[in-house]
Amino acid sequence: MSPRSTVAVRTLPALPPWLAHALRAQRGPVPWSAVVRGALAAGPLLLAAVLVGHTSLGVVAAIAAMLAGINDRPGSRRTAVRRLGAPALAGAAGVLVGTYAGDHAGAVVLTLVLTALGLLAGGMSAIGPVASGGGTQLLVAAAIGAGMPLPDSGWARALAFLAGAGWLIVLRLALPTPGALAGDFRFDGERAAVAAVYEAVASLLDAAGTDHATARRAALTTALDQAQDALAGPRLRRYASSAAERRLHAQYAAALPLAEAATALAWAGEPLGGRAAAGPRRLAAAVRESAATGPLPAPARSAPALRALDDALLQAAHAFDQDGGSDLHTRRRGAHDLLRTAFGAGGREYGLRVALCFGASAAIAQALHHSHWYGQHTHWYWLPATAVFLVKPDLGPLVSRVLCRAAGTVLGALLFAGFAAVLPHPQGLVALVAVCGALIPVSTRHFAAQTAVVTVLVLSLVMVGGEPQASLGRIGETLLACALVLIVGHLPMPGERGGHVRARLASAAGAANAYLAHVLDGPDGSDDRAARWTLRREAYRALSEARAAIALSAAELPALARHTEGTDEVAALLERLVDTTTAAAVHLDDTGRLDRRHGDRLTELLGELAAHRERGGLPTAVTGLTAAV
Repeated sequence: MSPRSTVAVRTLPALPPWLAHALRAQRGPVPWSAVVRGALAAGPLLLAAVLVGHTSLGVVAAIAAMLAGINDRPGSRRTAVRRLGAPALAGAAGVLVGTYAGDHAGAVVLTLVLTALGLLAGGMSAIGPVASGGGTQLLVAAAIGAGMPLPDSGWARALAFLAGAGWLIVLRLALPTPGALAGDFRFDGERAAVAAVYEAVASLLDAAGTDHATARRAALTTALDQAQDALAGPRLRRYASSAAERRLHAQYAAALPLAEAATALAWAGEPLGGRAAAGPRRLAAAVRESAATGPLPAPARSAPALRALDDALLQAAHAFDQDGGSDLHTRRRGAHDLLRTAFGAGGREYGLRVALCFGASAAIAQALHHSHWYGQHTHWYWLPATAVFLVKPDLGPLVSRVLCRAAGTVLGALLFAGFAAVLPHPQGLVALVAVCGALIPVSTRHFAAQTAVVTVLVLSLVMVGGEPQASLGRIGETLLACALVLIVGHLPMPGERGGHVRARLASAAGAANAYLAHVLDGPDGSDDRAARWTLRREAYRALSEARAAIALSAAELPALARHTEGTDEVAALLERLVDTTTAAAVHLDDTGRLDRRHGDRLTELLGELAAHRERGGLPTAVTGLTAAV
């Protein structure tokens, strides 16, 4: 064969986004702390209840621990208290409402009550991840309370639910974690989160002038979001209560001007030497080790952004030696803002879809139940409870959720049928619940795997509660729920489709607008910079949320994905606008005037955004500032 001859290479066609998403799994180290907590949660609770003769309440407590285990993600204890506790309270309320509605209402009234709950929970889920988790548990617990045949009162069930979730929260707060093993029990995720911000700043400086700069800036936004959340939990208020916590506050705040300067340098597009990133990396090591910073290499002061970076390093070195706390540069959303989100375009669309799915599944389940489709079994609550998970966009695109749910349920039901045939009752089933509880933190990496583990756990709980083996019924109801949610998901709804994506994009546009207006018109001084950093954090966080919603919508089937086509272009424009605003702010700090390059770029971006708005690609966006520029 001639040296110049070539071999034809056959390339496989790319998978469509909806199928690629269904096959994609998250990666990372095994969260051993969460595995231990899962093993000590549902299984031991069920065992204790069986031993004292209150098996039915033990089943409810184990279900609550299972649902809390699904939300037990990596993060600090402070974050976990809110992420686990708020949904548990909503779940207890759902158990209470569902139990009394199931006991005292007929099939029609019960279906209407559940539909109304679906409308409330759907709108509430648009507020954010914690509220979405609360909405899920509200509906699942309401279906279980209404349909699970238990001898206990509604209040007893609700208290058992709170006890189950509360036990996992106690384990989360009390058990050692990697951070505690490093020598400081109070901090298990906060210190690592703040250190990750400095590492992200260094990575962005390394990537300046390369094609990787945009991705590194997005990674910096993610790191800042995670650190801000880790430090803002229930035990770390606006004013920290100990010297160590105040120092950690100050270290986080000191990273904000560094992040601002790094963003401005990346925007300039000129490569930097390794000396520029050395300082932030030393600061990251100092945070991780709770040590002094030592001497920091100073970058050249040849440009406004480099001078800002040098000044920020000096301020950080000073902050690391002090115990004074600093503001987290975040603003708590008031009740008005939360209600506006819940009842806005995204909340209305989501609420209507959840209400329709949950109400229709409850109606079908009631009809099948009262027609004695189940014989002696009363598992009608499985259908609406399954529909809740399928209609949740947090868990992936619609078709991906359906495929993974169906595959995971079939696998889990078949596995349980085999286990039930050989394990002793109830001891073996209790042990199986404990094993599944330990597997939940690992299985959350893929929805199908999570579904398989949860299916085995739930079928074990049902059998321990006195019901016969019900794998076949579980498969049938899951497939019915999948078909129902697919149909409802493609039905036309009042208003414009893609409301959730457009609402996130409008929020990001509003945050970018506020940030740009402040930079162009705001007064000088330290107070101005603190307000600017708060607005910049809000703008980048809103953009990150919009990007996540857009990516999720793009992985839907074409019939749904087409409703949000072009929104990724608008998000990219807004990101460039916020980056340019940051670079302009740094230049204004140094020179007191807006550079022509910054002004021209801002005017160009605002013009492109205005053109998108005229074509209907942007709801209420950034407009009216071109003259100010």
